[in-house]
Amino acid sequence: MANRDWRISMHGGHSGEFCEHAEGSLRSILEAACEVGYVVFGVSEHMPRVEPRYLYTTEREKGWSVQTLMELFEQYAVAVRALAGKYEGRLTVLCGFEIEVVPPDRWAQLVERYRRDYGFDYIVGSVHFVRDGGIDSDPKDPDTRRVLHECGGVENLALEYYRAVAEMVRTVRPEVVAHFDLVRLLAHRVGETHAVETPRVRDAVLEALEAVHEVGSLLEVNTAGIRKGLGTPYPAAWIVQQAAQMGIPFCISDDSHRPAQVGFGLDTAREHLLQNGVNTIHFLTRQHGAIVRATAAL
Repeated sequence: MANRDWRISMHGGHSGEFCEHAEGSLRSILEAACEVGYVVFGVSEHMPRVEPRYLYTTEREKGWSVQTLMELFEQYAVAVRALAGKYEGRLTVLCGFEIEVVPPDRWAQLVERYRRDYGFDYIVGSVHFVRDGGIDSDPKDPDTRRVLHECGGVENLALEYYRAVAEMVRTVRPEVVAHFDLVRLLAHRVGETHAVETPRVRDAVLEALEAVHEVGSLLEVNTAGIRKGLGTPYPAAWIVQQAAQMGIPFCISDDSHRPAQVGFGLDTAREHLLQNGVNTIHFLTRQHGAIVRATAAL
C-alpha cells in the first residue's frame, strides 16, 4: 500500500465565511480535507487589514470595512478552534492565520497580538504588499501599476519583495513561509518572468532563504502556483534546489480558498520536491495537546 502520511497541508482552508475572495463554509472545507485523505490540515485564514487603504476593490464593492474584517477574524478564531475539536479522530486540524506586512509601522505588533490574544497554534508568514501595493493583484490595479512605476520595473520590485520576505521572517519567525516567490505571479502576468530570475534577484532570493534557514521556518511548496497558470507550484525549481542544499525543511500547502481546491495538486507538489532533491516533508501536528514538529517520507 502506498504511503499516504505525507498528505498534509500547512496553509489553506480559507472559507467564504471569513474571507471575501473565498467560497464555501469552513466545515465544508474540512469535510473535503477528510475526503481527499489529509492526515493534518492547517487552517490559516487571512489576518485582518486594519486600515481602509488596504481593502480590496471587491471588499469595498460589497460594503465591507476594516471593522468587517476584524469581526470576521474574531469569529474565525472561535469557529476554527471549535471545529478542530469536532474533527478530532478524523483529521488533525491546526488553527493558524496568514499574516500581512501592512501597515508598515505596526504589522509585527499586530501579528504578535493576534497570536497571543486568540491562542493560535502557528502563523503563516506571507508578503502580499510592496510599498503598500498588492503584488498578487491584477496588474491593471492602480496600486499595482503605481508600485511597478515607483520601483522602476519588475526586477527592482522583486528585489524589494525578497527584502521584505527576509525582514518578515526575521521579525515574526513564522512556523511556515508561504508562496516564497509570489512575485513570480506578477512577473508572469506582465510577461516578464525573466525579470525575477536575474543575477541580482537570485542574490536577493539567497538572502531571503538565509533568513528562513536562520529562523528554522518550514518553506512551503504551494500548489496555488499551478492554479494561477505558472506551470509549477511555488517556489520555482531552482529555489527548491537551493533551499534543499541549505538544509531548509519543506512542507506542502494547497492554499485552498474553496472546497474544490482542497487537495489540489498534491501529487504534483510531491513530484516537484522529489525531482529537486527533497525526499522528506516536515509539518506541525498536535500531540497530547501540544504543537510539535514531525516528518513524513515522500
